[in-house]
Amino acid sequence: MSEQDSQDDFWMRHALMLAKKAEQMNEIPVGAVIVSGDQIIGEGWNTPITDHDPSAHAEMKALRQAARQRENYRVIDATLYVTLEPCPMCAGALVHGRINRLVFGAFDAKTGAAGSVMQLCQHASLNHQIAVAGGVLAEPCGDIISSFFKRRRAEKKRLKQKVS
Repeated sequence: MSEQDSQDDFWMRHALMLAKKAEQMNEIPVGAVIVSGDQIIGEGWNTPITDHDPSAHAEMKALRQAARQRENYRVIDATLYVTLEPCPMCAGALVHGRINRLVFGAFDAKTGAAGSVMQLCQHASLNHQIAVAGGVLAEPCGDIISSFFKRRRAEKKRLKQKVS
């Protein structure tokens, strides 16, 4: 395993820990951390339900925190690690924020904007492209989301049966 792979695994495990915070809040379990050098400059987890905010995705929260830490809306020389491939909103924000590198865990076949459904992070028409590495710890990253939705469907089924 290369040093880069080892670093990617380390920081993705941190993002998974953040995803568990979202899960404890009954939010879709996605976690994100932004690293520059060996320092965390921003982190977040999904809270759109709790915050009544459709933009409260893990990546957006981490990006906001990193920009405040840097006192600049551009977060250059930084890598964002996130457990799920970013959606178009988040991918666009990462491009505008000038993140250098994006590392994600699970691919998102429904809304992924870093290669699965569309490719905003490396779109040739944009003024900034982000280096992308997907599938890092894909299994545990995918498992936490799959398990969450499986439990949610079972809860809905139980409630429906109760009402009937």
